[in-house]
Amino acid sequence: MFENIIGNDTIKKTLVKSIENATLSHSYLFMGIQGIGKKMFATEFAKAILCIKREQNDSCKSCLEFDSNNHPDFMYIEPEGTSIKIEQIRLLQKKIQEKPIISNQKVYIIDDADFMTKEAQNCLLKTLEEPPEFATIILIGCNENAFLSTIKSRCMILNFQPIEEKKIEQYLRENYGLTNITSKRLKMFQGSVGKAISLKDKQEEYDKIEDMIENLNKKDLIEILKLSQPLYKAKDDIFEILDYINILLFNHTKENYLYTNCINIVENTKKRLKQNANYDMCIDDLVFNMWQEVI
Repeated sequence: MFENIIGNDTIKKTLVKSIENATLSHSYLFMGIQGIGKKMFATEFAKAILCIKREQNDSCKSCLEFDSNNHPDFMYIEPEGTSIKIEQIRLLQKKIQEKPIISNQKVYIIDDADFMTKEAQNCLLKTLEEPPEFATIILIGCNENAFLSTIKSRCMILNFQPIEEKKIEQYLRENYGLTNITSKRLKMFQGSVGKAISLKDKQEEYDKIEDMIENLNKKDLIEILKLSQPLYKAKDDIFEILDYINILLFNHTKENYLYTNCINIVENTKKRLKQNANYDMCIDDLVFNMWQEVI
């Protein structure tokens, strides 16, 4: 269990021990940043809970059904649209009362559980207060403040830590053959292997962004605008890119304090974009204002 998941070794030991010693909690809350492996942990944990033989590398009926996404004692819930709605939790409540069919246990994973509506959380609370003895519920979330305190008080909370840069670098090298990842690029991943994987195919794009920042105080505005073209095409990833720009700018603050003002310009751009300001105009202002600040 967990052999193919990197990081958070303490949590691995805690979950393995809970199965070996039959000390499972009825409800867990897996907390941590996006892309850190919480869903992978929850899925592996669920499979182990449901396993009939509890032997390594076995092929019991439960494990086979789980691997084929056809296990009658397992349910995975995620947001429908922008939230997890009360109707989804009511379905969970109905199903959770039915006794297990294949395994001795039942497991329910609620992914992005911090997107539950207040009504859905209050509905779930009734089940958390009196869960069936054979059921385990695993909530996965990034924002602990989004949960009702009554929900948190009834869960065993496991806080997942960002993965070490060296481990992410090793993972990308061994699994994707990437060998030229800079320290600045590793910082951009912010300890999230999910983010590292999603950005691995965008090396060229980030190289161009890096080139723009490196030349911000060396080239005229026309040349800087040419270098900034990837920003205009990166609407879906703009917040990750702006975070990376801030990492690059921060490295320059040691040489020139004016780059600190550029970081403020980036943060202001984020706010404007979140307020649905015109995208191209925001990028225009970002590039021009940063260039003007350090030239």
